[in-house]
Amino acid sequence: MTKMIINPVLTGFHPDPSICRVGDDYYIATSTFQWFPGVEIHKSRDLVHWQRLGGVLDDTRLLNMTGVPDSGGVWAPCLSYADGRFYLIYSNVKTYRNYFKDVDNYLTSSENILGPWEDPIYLNSSGFDPSLFHDDDGKKYVLNQIWDHRDKQRSFAGIALQEYDAKAKAVIGAPVNIFKGSEIGSVEGPNLYKIDGMYYLICAEGGTFYGHAVTVARAEKITGPYEISPHHPLLTSAGHPELRLQKCGHGSIVQSKEGEWYLAHLCGRPGGNGERCMLGRETAIQRLRRTPDNWFKLDNHSGFAEDSVPAPDLPAHRWEEEPEKMTFPGKLPIGFKTLRIPLDEKWMAFDTSRESLILYGKESMESLHTQSLVGIRRDCFNFRAETKMRFGPVNMQQSAGMALYYDTTNYFYLNISWDENRGRILQLLVCDHGEISMGSDKITLPEDIEAIFMRLVVSNDIAEFYWSPDGREYHPVGGVQDATTLSDDYYDQERHGLRFTGTFITLCCQDTSGQRCPAEFDYLIYHRNGEEYAG
Repeated sequence: MTKMIINPVLTGFHPDPSICRVGDDYYIATSTFQWFPGVEIHKSRDLVHWQRLGGVLDDTRLLNMTGVPDSGGVWAPCLSYADGRFYLIYSNVKTYRNYFKDVDNYLTSSENILGPWEDPIYLNSSGFDPSLFHDDDGKKYVLNQIWDHRDKQRSFAGIALQEYDAKAKAVIGAPVNIFKGSEIGSVEGPNLYKIDGMYYLICAEGGTFYGHAVTVARAEKITGPYEISPHHPLLTSAGHPELRLQKCGHGSIVQSKEGEWYLAHLCGRPGGNGERCMLGRETAIQRLRRTPDNWFKLDNHSGFAEDSVPAPDLPAHRWEEEPEKMTFPGKLPIGFKTLRIPLDEKWMAFDTSRESLILYGKESMESLHTQSLVGIRRDCFNFRAETKMRFGPVNMQQSAGMALYYDTTNYFYLNISWDENRGRILQLLVCDHGEISMGSDKITLPEDIEAIFMRLVVSNDIAEFYWSPDGREYHPVGGVQDATTLSDDYYDQERHGLRFTGTFITLCCQDTSGQRCPAEFDYLIYHRNGEEYAG
């Protein structure tokens, strides 16, 4: 029986996949935006089962995102392998919502995918989505989208190519605009390959939402001219709302040892009753075939992204599943993220005897600098999350709890805080496009309750919070919330600017009085309800 790749292979917020093969191992790098550590890496032996290796930009020496806006930070990395080393090229986007995009592009390398990674080399700031191409003559080239700030309607100016001097650790010579895209427009996400003596350029077009597409062009010379494929676009879901995988675009290709070609690409799955992709932009894989004249096409009859495709004829290689109940034995479990920067011992500690996490209250949920917040991705439509927390606030500027979090402007936050007349209170705080509301059902917590249990139940587009004094009997708090508001698609571009991330289940603590009031979390349970996920 033919083994099948089930899409998406990386569920939840895993956009902009860059795929490569090293021997028998396949790797995918994905964007992490404002979440730290930066650039998530997954590994596979069969393209079916994927193991999370975590974020590799795990030190401020490699990535410092202090103050970057929501959906800024690391955009569209490119992972490649040459000369016995892994090369990782990535952006740190500092502004992007108006005419200008302040983006710095960097390159780092390592002999081992797990590091240590060399100090990053600054490349340029002319545009985003940088990639690195290793030519067979030993030369290396940096490609990136060119951003033209003068006209918002024509800001995607093409794809720049510039030689990289490995000895000088710098780009050299003048950049050349080698490709201005097709009639689809908004060309970005370039990846260059040399196959049978021809240069193949794989780009994204149409924007990263429902008009997204993958474009292929090729040339005899690296500088062009590039001819667009007659089978254009290679992939899109635009205009076909019946497809399960939407937003298909931003792809990179890989060849198996047996000579088969596969495309890793971005996709999104709408949930609820609308067009909002609550899990964020995900990663899927399609099988390709070569035409008699050596162009690429999807290896299926539909011409669209499929939910399952034949895998390479390789032995199945499963990985150990990540645990449902996660404790904190002196470190954060793999998959946990912080916002923008790592939390040092001043803001995060561990009780090794209880294997618990201690967060010391820092800045508010609106902060773009230092939040005492950790979290994991929402990667399925239906789940239950639980934690046990101890927290003793003494003023109204101190709060801690569990949140279903999109970014600083949209989240649901079940927290304990302090009321001058009632003492410790439990409340659900809802932030909708930056407007905060607190429900009327504030619960006064008895003084003899040291720890409380929090539960979050999400059924597709419905989110509900509960609490318990003993972990057995749970009580609802805050009413039913619309989980579709925690998605890229909830934001209006003109009013709010674009967003590109996904929903996280987070544990957090704030103390804007500056007293560092601590909150202790014994565990985080994340139970997926009857869904297959990438593992």
